[in-house]
Amino acid sequence: MQPNRITKRFFLFCAAVLAMLALGGCAGFLNRDAMRVTVAGIEPLEGQGLEMRFAVKLRVQNPNDAPIDFDGVALDLDLNGRPFASGVSDQRGSVPRFGELVVSVPVTVSAFSVARQALGFATGDTVKKVSYAVRGKLAGGMLGGARFSDTGYVDMPMSGASGY
Repeated sequence: MQPNRITKRFFLFCAAVLAMLALGGCAGFLNRDAMRVTVAGIEPLEGQGLEMRFAVKLRVQNPNDAPIDFDGVALDLDLNGRPFASGVSDQRGSVPRFGELVVSVPVTVSAFSVARQALGFATGDTVKKVSYAVRGKLAGGMLGGARFSDTGYVDMPMSGASGY
C-alpha cells in the first residue's frame, strides 16, 4: 500500500471514532429526566391601564445529577382550556443537582382575557373547579434550554353554599 492511502485510512478511522464518541456524549445529555415544575403561588403586581399583572412563582425541581443553568424564563397560563396570561423574565440562575429553586415570572392578563373567562363562567353551570395549564421554557444552557408544563385544578369558593 502507498503511504498516502494509509494516511487517508488512518484519518478516516480517527474521524469515525471521534464521531462515535461525540454521538455517545450527546446521548448522555439526552438521558436526562424531565424537570418538575409546579405553580407555588401567585401574587398581584401593579397593572397598567386595563391590564392585570401577577407574579407567578414556579417551583422547579431537578431530578438529575447535573445542575440546570438558565438565562431567561417564558411561560403561558391557560384557564379552562383558554389562554389567560403570559410572561417572560430575563432572570438567570441554576437549579442545583437533585435540588429545587423558586422562580418568579411576571405575567400580564389582558382585559379581553378576563372578559372571556368571565363570560365562560356566566354561561356555564356553577363552577366548582377551574382547570389550569402552565407551559414554558427555561432558556439557555448547553442544549438551548428545557421546556416544562404542569396542569391541575383550583377549587373555587362556593358562594351561597347551603352548608352541606
